[in-house]
Amino acid sequence: MENQINFIKVFSVTKARERQDLGERVTAWIQANPRVQIVRTVVQQSSDQSYHCLSMVLLCVVAAAA
Repeated sequence: MENQINFIKVFSVTKARERQDLGERVTAWIQANPRVQIVRTVVQQSSDQSYHCLSMVLLCVVAAAA
């Protein structure tokens, strides 16, 4: 079966400054991993009285080395 998910990358942040930089971190990781094809992205926010957590989960297919 082609494009079967075989790798998951999770980015999770709780601090306001980290949340602001999350997009840049994800973009840098994608650029540094050209063999990875992102099949699906899941963004989740959770919080309690003290913390707000933002998670970005990348469901991926890693291409075999040539």
